[in-house]
Amino acid sequence: MSLQSYTRSRTEGPLITGVLDGSPAAQAGARVGDEITAVDGVMPRDIIEWQWAIDVSNPSISVTRGGLERELEIVKPEGASLGIEIESAVFDRVRTCDNHCEFCFIHQLPKGMRRSLYLKDDDYRLSFLFGNFTTLTRFTESDLERVIDERLSPLHVSIHAIDPFDRSRMLKNSRGGMSLRWLRAILDAGIEVRGQIVVCPGVNDGEVFERTMLGIADSFSDLASVAVVPLGISKFNTEAAMRVHTAEEARNVLSVVLQWQMLFEQLVGHKMVFAADEYFLMADEPFPALGDYGDCDMHEDGIGMAATFATEFLNESTAETAPRRGFFASVDVGQLTNPAAYTGLRSTPVAITASPKRKVDAVTVLTGAMGAKVIGPLIDSSNSQLDVRVLAVENNYFGGNTGVTGLLTGTDLCEALTDADPDRRYLLPDVCLSDAGQFLDGLSVDDLPVPVDVIPTHGHALREALGLT
Repeated sequence: MSLQSYTRSRTEGPLITGVLDGSPAAQAGARVGDEITAVDGVMPRDIIEWQWAIDVSNPSISVTRGGLERELEIVKPEGASLGIEIESAVFDRVRTCDNHCEFCFIHQLPKGMRRSLYLKDDDYRLSFLFGNFTTLTRFTESDLERVIDERLSPLHVSIHAIDPFDRSRMLKNSRGGMSLRWLRAILDAGIEVRGQIVVCPGVNDGEVFERTMLGIADSFSDLASVAVVPLGISKFNTEAAMRVHTAEEARNVLSVVLQWQMLFEQLVGHKMVFAADEYFLMADEPFPALGDYGDCDMHEDGIGMAATFATEFLNESTAETAPRRGFFASVDVGQLTNPAAYTGLRSTPVAITASPKRKVDAVTVLTGAMGAKVIGPLIDSSNSQLDVRVLAVENNYFGGNTGVTGLLTGTDLCEALTDADPDRRYLLPDVCLSDAGQFLDGLSVDDLPVPVDVIPTHGHALREALGLT
């Protein structure tokens, strides 16, 4: 069994990028590079409709090959796999964001990165598929109907503020004041929704944050969870009102979150609202125990990751909970030119080539500034027989308060490893690489000045790499 691969320039319909040998699609004559134009006479709008369309028995797929239309008559039972991969998650047009949030990180990206990384979406389909957050300012009645009919759950909604004036001001969009009515309608239909609040000092903290918590308790208490995260600031930020939290402001946010956790436990039976790990680092406060997070999986928001990693590293848990690619997950598409493409749709991931494991007594763990604050104390207490060092790589590429490991670039790693000892073994977490093995700046591990071993981003993998039993 082999899977072909294909890279192409942008065309109108989704392309077949892989065909599994011996599959129903292969037997029907499907080829890599075929452009899909319809399934049983109808062109799906996205991967969701595509899955519904091909789940039937014996679908007919129309494709274009070399400028000629062809019909692929698939023979398979209902529910069986088709055996092909397609390039895109969205086949029509990604619904872009028409808000103008001052805190938007996309606005703070440097020039010269891959075009797909500059895509600002506000598309409920990507919210369902990849956990992207939508403000619902472009949501419509027909969108609501589809979400309900197809049970697109969970969705992820950016709240930021409940008061209509405060929310419109933050989004710089008059529709922002009223678009949470869609949130109420979605929740009424029984769709699970996970909320997020990006807290900007002097804008939606303090009394505004308190009002937002009160509004959630009053109008949206059936949310599954609410993530409270600090804004990210890069050195390319041009908004004078946007700044990082002070330690005192971080402690104030944590205090409000803690108070409302206790209230929500009484009101709805669970804590609902959680603060990002970054707040505990900024406030120099200890992380909550892993059990304090309950069943909430909010690693994509940077919540509970430190407690989970520590539990894994200390071998107190057998589950592996490595995060996905993070901030740019839905658009980090390697060399593909379609901004809607997403590498996570591949049925077999692209392997990341790493140097062979070497038996050395000296190991350096590469991580971001925030990761070092978590990993360093764990290694210090591990009683490892190796000479283990943690190298906190400074993120000069983005600058500002960007300290998460997932945003490390090859450029910064090259700089940090300029004088690297070739006799040491270097460990790099895979969270800063795309499935194609690229950093956000387009470099790969092959461009680094010394070989590195790429390991999964969870505590078990680091423990194993350090030879701890």
